[in-house]
Amino acid sequence: MLLLVENVSVPTDRRVWPECLTLKRAGFDVVVVCPQGTKRDRELFELRDGVAIHRFPISDASGSRLSYVSEYVLAFWRIWRVARRLARDRPFAIVHAANPPDFLLPAVWSLKREGARFIFDLHDLVPELYLSSFGGKPRLVYRLALALERLSFHLADVVIATNKSYESVALTRGRKKPEDVFVVRNGPDLAVVRPVDPQPELKRGRQYLLAYVGMMGVQDGLDQAIRALAILRRTRSDWHALFVGEGAAARDIRQLAEDLGLGSMVEFPGFLPQLEVARVLSTADVCLSPEPKTPLNEASTFIKIAEYMAIGCPIVAYDLAESRYSAGLAAAYATPNDERSFAMRIDELLNDPERRAQMGRLGRARVEAELSWEHSEPVLLAAYDRGLGRTGT
Repeated sequence: MLLLVENVSVPTDRRVWPECLTLKRAGFDVVVVCPQGTKRDRELFELRDGVAIHRFPISDASGSRLSYVSEYVLAFWRIWRVARRLARDRPFAIVHAANPPDFLLPAVWSLKREGARFIFDLHDLVPELYLSSFGGKPRLVYRLALALERLSFHLADVVIATNKSYESVALTRGRKKPEDVFVVRNGPDLAVVRPVDPQPELKRGRQYLLAYVGMMGVQDGLDQAIRALAILRRTRSDWHALFVGEGAAARDIRQLAEDLGLGSMVEFPGFLPQLEVARVLSTADVCLSPEPKTPLNEASTFIKIAEYMAIGCPIVAYDLAESRYSAGLAAAYATPNDERSFAMRIDELLNDPERRAQMGRLGRARVEAELSWEHSEPVLLAAYDRGLGRTGT
């Protein structure tokens, strides 16, 4: 099977890599085409855990419309070239495309004519992503996003959705049959994402540690988190904050923290290896999920929430439908897009160690019972059986 990714390198992508390992264990010959990482995953070819990873160079978009157009045109060309080269050496039974963007299946249209079955892995709702980032203007670009999404749904033999909200989009906007849509939730592998010994030095001499771990895109609400921390600092300064990750908004977020005078109270280490991430989360007193309420975020599942819960860390999040479904009682919910409310929820948790401990226990138990990757694996394999026309395996 050929797995296509454009926006994150592999194995950095925390959804795609567990999918690769599951499929490899199930007996598939797994081949991945993805971009190079910025600081790691730089090799153009790597064989890792039996998965063949072919990477292409790409410059990430800076956040402007023009930069996205430039990135996507170049990515389309390079994905097409690499996929065609690989297809000359072997036939592919399955092509699995993980969006965004929604041109990955159209880029390898010819492989479907050669007999490959197509799986559309719906990570994001790209039209809603465009609305959230640019307000839907110009309308021509928004209509193009809808058209590419429709084309991907049309080409797909099977759709994999990350939650029930995305499943509904596949059934309505995508006009897919219910038997061709499978909900494969993002979930941490509990053998990998687990508590480790905390590192008190990460608190930089302060009593509490606040942590964010994830991508830093425009839609992720890092600016609201930083402004909420500036509000929190007015009443208490006994905390240190770590924002782990990179993305198109990272530079602006760092500058905002400086402009608001947070300076030494906020730290941006970039991407960290999994063990270092586990140490950060195992040390954290409160974890942050600051995604604002938008058409995209209201319907999206954020894997960081389940990872926080797997470590047993209480969460502050805005009250969004899918965030509340995932976190349940493991999170304190702020009024959507209200930075003062977000700061108040953090302050309340820092003042209540018993509540934090109970939330951590409830979160870990929910992940073990429902949200870990082991619960998603059978559904992923069932989607592949459907794609290949197999039953009962």
